[in-house]
Amino acid sequence: MSKKRYRIESACPQCGCSGVTVLDQEEMMQRYGNVPNVELECSECMKKYTKKTEEACPEWATDCNMKT
Repeated sequence: MSKKRYRIESACPQCGCSGVTVLDQEEMMQRYGNVPNVELECSECMKKYTKKTEEACPEWATDCNMKT
């Protein structure tokens, strides 16, 4: 049985580049935990920005009972 994977999708507010990160449950907990916002960094322009967890990865927000 394979591990469940979560997709974090975002677009940089500065340059508009989009990015997708795929992590399993353990990686998600280590990197983001149960927080309402995730901190991301654009791989092109290196701008750091914050996005609501339920927008970046709705499935993770739901699985963590974060959905409001």
